[in-house]
This record gives sequence, structure tokens and C-alpha cells, in this order.
Amino acid sequence: MNDRPAKLPAAAVERAAALRREIDAHNHRYYVLDAPVVSDAEFDALFRELQALEAAYPALLTDDSPTQRVGGAPATAFEAVTHRLPMLSLNNAFGDDEAMAFDRRVREALGEDDVEYMAEPKFDGLAVSLRYVAGVLTTGATRGDGSSGENVTANLRTIRAVPLHLAGAAIPPRLEVRGEVLMLRRDFAALNAAQAARGEKLFVNPRNAAAGALRQLDPRVTAGRRLTFFAYGIGDVDWGAAAGPATQAALLDRLAALQFPVTAERAVVRGAEGLLAYFRAMAGRRAALPFDIDGVVYKVNRLAQQEQLGYVARAPRFAVAHKFPAEEMPTEVLGIDVQVGRTGAITPVARLKPVFVGGVTVTNATLHNEDEVRRKDVRIGDTVVVRRAGDVIPEVVRVLVERRPAGARAFVMPQSCPECGSAIVRLPDEAVARCSGGLVCPAQRKQALLHFAGRRAQDVEGLGEKLVDQLVDGGLVRTPADLYRLDAAALAALDRMGERSAANVIEAIAASRATTLQRFVFALGIRHVGEATARDLALHFGNLDALMGAPAERLLQVRDVGPVVAESIVRFFGEAHNRDVIAALRAAGVHWDEGRSREPVAGPLAGRTLVLTGTLPQLSRDAAKARIEAAGGKVAGSVSARTDFVVAGADAGSKLARAAELGVPVLDESQLLDLLAAAGQGPA
Repeated sequence: MNDRPAKLPAAAVERAAALRREIDAHNHRYYVLDAPVVSDAEFDALFRELQALEAAYPALLTDDSPTQRVGGAPATAFEAVTHRLPMLSLNNAFGDDEAMAFDRRVREALGEDDVEYMAEPKFDGLAVSLRYVAGVLTTGATRGDGSSGENVTANLRTIRAVPLHLAGAAIPPRLEVRGEVLMLRRDFAALNAAQAARGEKLFVNPRNAAAGALRQLDPRVTAGRRLTFFAYGIGDVDWGAAAGPATQAALLDRLAALQFPVTAERAVVRGAEGLLAYFRAMAGRRAALPFDIDGVVYKVNRLAQQEQLGYVARAPRFAVAHKFPAEEMPTEVLGIDVQVGRTGAITPVARLKPVFVGGVTVTNATLHNEDEVRRKDVRIGDTVVVRRAGDVIPEVVRVLVERRPAGARAFVMPQSCPECGSAIVRLPDEAVARCSGGLVCPAQRKQALLHFAGRRAQDVEGLGEKLVDQLVDGGLVRTPADLYRLDAAALAALDRMGERSAANVIEAIAASRATTLQRFVFALGIRHVGEATARDLALHFGNLDALMGAPAERLLQVRDVGPVVAESIVRFFGEAHNRDVIAALRAAGVHWDEGRSREPVAGPLAGRTLVLTGTLPQLSRDAAKARIEAAGGKVAGSVSARTDFVVAGADAGSKLARAAELGVPVLDESQLLDLLAAAGQGPA
């Protein structure tokens, strides 16, 4: 028996590695640099994708995976504090079904028909730990990476809601209280008003303002921000002679008795129905609360049952955060522009009258593509409803047609790319329009260079993403042809490059001058032309000039090249700037062995498309396909209006019905053999 683990799919390995790198980078920006570049929902989506990959392929799971820890490392500006018990984060539920699934898992694990829960608001702030010894606050820390956080005791002492000395009966000898530091909405409004009066930058939302205030090196700055605190649980504790509480509800009551702020919005509920009823009630009251929340938290109420359920690597099994759906707000469309993506995709973007949605001020919203603009009938001047879907990229949900002004103007997709002036094209059966200037468009420049230098293309070792960023941002490289004009001195002057590394890259660029036609065609980044198609084009045409001058009907003779691919190739080589770059690459010495172009095959099947269906009496499917292609024909996998013949055998299926629907002629095997004989491809 072979005990070796099954080989992991390369795509899964590569995607998991990419996700880990991206998640680690976002953790560093959020927890260490205090400068996040993505929303919580975007981060959650990446995290859930990695979790799903690791669940599907357990061999991918490693001890250092982001799924095995909570967040980023503590900032070096503060002393590190080790948590005696880890401060774990919560898994998320993004809809009623996921909340009900949580209840089902809990009931099944406990063997209970009905479970009691403590439900409370999910504060939108910063998690902290407060440690008390003999009733005196000794240490305050952020959650950090769950194992250790930042010592922010001096700053926490400035928050009036945080007790410096515990009061009440039966004070525990040792108590670690966990909760959330946040800023009330009224205090946030006052803070931003003061910022505006001083001509300083406004804060985006209360959470960011609170997090920034708590991590100030000067406690006086923290004191000026009017932060508050709510307790929601405990960590390490010694209750002393007093008995510890038996439920989460009793625990919060005990903390309130010790004079910790505890939300009055908490409630004990039963079963999934109780959870969802609480969720809807809080969603209805959300706007009226004095603080921001982004959902609610459910915890199994009985502490003994919490202990029985236990934990996974980064979160408790006995609790979950049920997130609210995105907020929606109306605003006015001031204009509709287009943005060019890294792959040339043209995305219409609505420029909006600024509106506060989902905790941020929104000024732009995606319209996805031209068809979406038409479907929603979004016009310049309209009043639209904007949503931050999952707190990610804002989008236009719908138009309030009843508020449309008389002068509202329809969107017209521009004909030229706003970045490079190249033609904007939209291929048949595609929803997205694209800039055709892949080799020269500034928006696509980095992606085009990385593809050109890729291992399966020109294979320029050492030309990675960071170096390409420097070359493009520094104006050293605009097109792939510029790579061959670089010298070692220019590269060595770049950050982290050094003379030896620069010499190695120059050597790799020089070596890439000798290539193959297949690699070169693939390196050009023609839409829909992958490695296999590049190989077939190189074999069919033999030389680049023949390929560049080929009309669509000649391209359709190439194996697996259909109308969409043929049109994409014709458009690419029809752009003068693309031909200029190719000429510059040749002038720079990029070369390959060229052969003669194959002459078009004459005969009745030349340029014809056939579809095979069913079992033929004599010919196998492969034999029939080989003879059709040798006679100049092309075998397609599906029937369309461009199909010339359908060849049907026994047990023909839906393709035969589709042929009848479209009026495509149907041949049997003998009729096919007659055509092949006329083309000189008779029976062997």
C-alpha cells in the first residue's frame, strides 16, 4: 500500500501561498503600521478562501498559516505583553443560514435539543485586556497577535470608563477583564469638528480614531480623544473564596457589580429563533445606538458548556459574530468615468456626491461593466442607492427613477483608453470591454512586463514584481522593448539591487533574446492566447510576419482557434503601437528560428467547421477529427450558427437537436467519407 500523500494540485499550492503572503501583509499594515488598505470584509474574504483551501487540502495546513493565529505582531514602539490565556478572535456568520448552522453545530456537539445563549452587540472598536491584582489595575494591553499584545497601560488609564481600582464585594485576587475600547458617536463628531477647525485631516470613522488614539506614544493625546470602554469577558482569573459565575450572563453581571461598563443591550435567548430575533432587533436599533456596531455576538451561556465545546486554532466553538448586511444610502451621480485595470478591463465608475455609508465616506462606486449600466439604467444626474457590499467596494444598487431630473444623461462607453489612447474593444460573448494597448498602456504596464518576463514566456530570471515596480515607477521601462536597453549601472542604483544582482538580471535579459516563436507569441499577452494556442499558431504559421498579417479566416484554420480568439489576434496585430513594440523588440535582438508558413489546405472542407456527435460505424472520434483537420476543416465541441456540418452517429444527443434548431446540415459517416475522399483524405 502506498502511504504517500496524494500530490497537491499546483494551483491550490500556489493560491494558498499567495493568500498567506497577502493576509500577512494586511495583518502587518493593520496591527503594526496602523495603516490598513483593505476593509474588514475584504480581509474576511481572503481569510475564508484560505480556510476553504486548507479544509479541501489538509496537507496545505501549516503551523505558520494565518488561519492558525489571530492577527499581526505587536508594534515595536510598545513593550510586548504575553497573554496568559490567548485572546482569540471570533468566526463570522454572514447570513441567517450561517447563524442557524452555528446553532446546529452547538446542539449536535452538546447533544442538546435546545441551547441557551448570551447575545450582545459586536462593538466596532479595539480589543484590549485589563489585568487587576488585588483590585488594582496593573497592566493593560491590546490583543496583538492573540498570544502577545502591546503594553498600553498608560493610555488605558486615561479612559475614564476603565476602573483604576475595583469596587464592590468579593473582589477577586486576580482578574483579567477583556473588552472593547471605542469612541462614542457624539465624541467622534466633536473630534472631527475640532480637526476641521484646525484645518487638519478628518478621521474616517470612530473605530480608526479610537485605535489611533489608544496607540499614541503620548498618553495626553489619548486623554484628549474621549475614549470609552465596555467589558464583555474575562481571561486569566482567580475568584478567591467566592464561587465563580456559572453562566456568561452571570459573569457580565459580576463585572457590572465590580463597576465595569457592560452593555445594557445584552440579552439571554434560546435557540436559533432567539438568536435571529435578537439580530433583527439590534439591526433595527443600530442607527439609534450611541456607538457603532457591525453585528452581534452569540455565546453559549453556560460556562461549563463553553468549556465542553472548546476551541479551534484561532476561535472558540461556543461563539460566533453575526455580521450585519451592508448599509445603503441615496446620493447623486455627478459623472461616470472609466477605470483601466491591470489586465486592461474597462470598468465604468460612478462619481458620487459624497455620502457616509457603512462607516466611510463614499465618493465613487463601481458599475461593473457597460451591460450593468444599461441594466440598472444609471444616468448622470440620477439619484441612486449606494451600498458597501460586505464593506468592500461600494456599488450602485438601484436608481430612484422617480427622482430623475429632466437633464439626466446616459453613459456612453468611450472609444479610446483614457490612459494610452488605444482602442477600447469588446469581443463577442464578453461582458467586459478592454483596452487594446496591453504593451503600451500605463495601467497595464506592470502586468504586461511581468507576463512578458514569465518563466513560460521570455523567462527573464530575477525580473519579479518588486523590480518591475521600481522600473516602471522610476520611468526606466515603458514597454518590454525597454528591458533590452537597460544597463547594470541603472539597475544597481535601485533599492536592494547591488552590483551582482544587477549583473545577473542584465545577463538574464540578454539570454532571453534567443527564444522561440511559441514563447514570443505567448509573451506578447494577446487576449485569449495561452501557451497551447501560441504553440499551435507558431506551428501553423512558422514565422511571425505570416501570423501578424493573417486574416481571421486564415486564423480559423488553426487548431482550437475560434472566432473570438481569431478576432482578438487580428485586433492585437492591427494596433500600430503593438506592431511598433514588436519591431523594437526585433531591433533589440530578440530572435527565434523561423520556418515557412503552411499553405492553406484546399478542398471542400477548407475553412469549414464540423461538430461530431454520437458513435460512427467505422471511424473513431479521434480518427474522424484527424482526417477533417487534414482536409482543412476544424472540429468544434459545440453547435453554433457558425457550424457548417454536424456529423451524427448512433446515440447522437442534444447536438443533433441543436443542429435542427439552427438549420445546420447533418451528415452521416458515409457522407463525411465522401467529403474526405473529395479532399484527398479517403480511407486509409
